[in-house]
Amino acid sequence: MAAFVIVGGGLAAAKAAEALREEGFGGEIVLVGREPHLPYERPPLSKGYLQGSDERDKIFVHDADWYREHDVDVRTGVSVTAVDPAAHEVTLSGGERLRYDKLLLATGAQPRRLTVPGNDRVLYLRTVDDSDRLRGTFSTARKVAIVGAGWIGLETAAAARTAGAEVTVIEQEQQPLLSALGPEIGAVFADLHREHGVDLRLGARLAEVTETGVRLADGTAIDADAVLAGIGAVPDTELAAAAGLTIDNGVKVGADLRTSDPDIYAAGDVANAHHPRLGHHVRVEHWANALNQPAVAARAMLGRPAAYDEPPYFYTDQYDLGMEYLGHVPPGTEHDVVIRGDLSGREFLAFWLRDDRVIAAMNVNIWDQGDHLKALVLAQTPVDRAALADPKVPLEKLVRS
Repeated sequence: MAAFVIVGGGLAAAKAAEALREEGFGGEIVLVGREPHLPYERPPLSKGYLQGSDERDKIFVHDADWYREHDVDVRTGVSVTAVDPAAHEVTLSGGERLRYDKLLLATGAQPRRLTVPGNDRVLYLRTVDDSDRLRGTFSTARKVAIVGAGWIGLETAAAARTAGAEVTVIEQEQQPLLSALGPEIGAVFADLHREHGVDLRLGARLAEVTETGVRLADGTAIDADAVLAGIGAVPDTELAAAAGLTIDNGVKVGADLRTSDPDIYAAGDVANAHHPRLGHHVRVEHWANALNQPAVAARAMLGRPAAYDEPPYFYTDQYDLGMEYLGHVPPGTEHDVVIRGDLSGREFLAFWLRDDRVIAAMNVNIWDQGDHLKALVLAQTPVDRAALADPKVPLEKLVRS
């Protein structure tokens, strides 16, 4: 009987086990996760769960009964310490060796750490235990300092403000989310947080975490009972690198999510996958990849044709702002941004264009245009910019053109 091993305790790992059973795989599935919890989704950790609006049970992909009913051997609180591709074995933290016919790495990413003096006092958000710790902190801390105005920084700022804490966000760029969204839309998020009482320190660099808060490079001292860093994440490639797999901003895989070893695959945050539509490799730390890539990996592991070609997708919820983003703008790409709707009122669509083609699109507090936005991104045909900006022109007409 064939044996498949899945390494990871997040959404990608659980969805891979699910997809393998749905595809008719009747062999052994062992899922190994280092955390003491069943596999769970991470977006709620900085959104609803952190704010207390989502119950803990809702974060888990499946309950224990599902794994029993589908004959999936889940090993929680266990780490894989080594992968031996030649022997087709993984070694567990207790010393046990598991043989595999196919192996899927869904090891995710880890928070990027601050390196300034006093960094041992800093909190991070990646796991449900981290989120629990932050919930407790936000309920008792009078003042919170957050380093980084990316997605995690801003979502945790919203949670801290909702809990009643005074919040200071420290960001070295001139706007929040500058690299992701550009200055014009970054300003929308800056205004949003200022309206909710967040003290944004933009163009500021952290020098030190002190016993009473933080000190900036210009000498400014900011009082804080708690300091959180949200400065990005790095793919967890340690196992893959030690096993001799090709590493390039994550584990490098083809469109079928196969690594440089024919019997090892990777999915989710750790995978830098070749994207057939885009023509290059893409690694994004997005919920949609963890949700959808495992089905492709499962088919490929079973020897069936498979390719992951969905456009990157992510979303955020901050205060009364909800946003979805679809597509990909590689760093350094020359592009223009076209806005349709009310930017100041935070009800608008945004389109990133290269050579008059929509390469990414975003909806902010507008919820009936998602299919049209996706169609525009996938079409890759030139569009009329004036029509794109005009709310009177139905988007489906632009897709058909």
